[in-house]
Amino acid sequence: MVLRTGSFSEAARELGYTASAVSQQISALERATRTPLFEREAHGVQPTPAAAWLGERADQALGQLRALEDDLALRQNGTIGRLRLGSFPSASERLLPLAVSHLRRTHPGLAISLDEGEPTELFAKLASRELDAAVIYRYGQVPTPIPTGLRAERLFRESLVLLAPPRHRLGGGGRSEEPVGEEELARLGGESWISTGPGTSGASTLRRLCARAGFEPDIVHRSNNYTVVHGLVAAGLGLAIVPRLGHQATRGVVGRRVEMENAYREVLAVGAPVVADGAWSAAVSALRLAAGDLAEPLTSGPQ
Repeated sequence: MVLRTGSFSEAARELGYTASAVSQQISALERATRTPLFEREAHGVQPTPAAAWLGERADQALGQLRALEDDLALRQNGTIGRLRLGSFPSASERLLPLAVSHLRRTHPGLAISLDEGEPTELFAKLASRELDAAVIYRYGQVPTPIPTGLRAERLFRESLVLLAPPRHRLGGGGRSEEPVGEEELARLGGESWISTGPGTSGASTLRRLCARAGFEPDIVHRSNNYTVVHGLVAAGLGLAIVPRLGHQATRGVVGRRVEMENAYREVLAVGAPVVADGAWSAAVSALRLAAGDLAEPLTSGPQ
């Protein structure tokens, strides 16, 4: 300000200080830099070359600080920055491509990276700050609490689907639109079953649903890959219960919705405490739009 006005008193007037206060600040700056900055004259002050150089560098520094403030605001509203996003496999296959495509269109300055894992793995990566947000699931039969400190938004609740080959009595006669209730499930006690791996919430859900129907399932094959599960069912090697997101039209497989208490799976977005509010809101919005695009009627695959 003194450089621009050429006067301590004029600078003080514009800044709302006294001329004495401005003079003292300049004197303190000269002592700190060990350099004369102004030549005091009767009708004003004249800047030294050092003052002109220092003023130019100060303007550059202030400009960078203002740019930093602007960038911080943009980061907070999700316009720029990075978003490290994790998800479980079936969401990575069907939900994430649509969501990330939407984010790239609406937030081109947001750098997005993807990782994959089961909910327990994703929770650990959120806690260690390896991820900013993640898409996780939890079954109605196996309610899993969200770790303390994480923000969470439910994206959707999906039904569970019983898979059978068309020649099976469950899949024949064009019954794919009819739900499977507890009574019909109870008549499947002698069947072979295909399940996810031991200790998974999907395997626990299968056991609990079958127990409610009065039997222990005879599990003959296990796989966490739903494509493999569909192939085993199509080959007539057993029945399976999978979440709706894990069921796609497959030749030789008919899917029927399971209609029993707590027969569902929730899909949620969870975020680390440090994730920027704007990036978090943008991610949740994109994931919900993607989920809406997947809202398709339950149909059997080609036979």
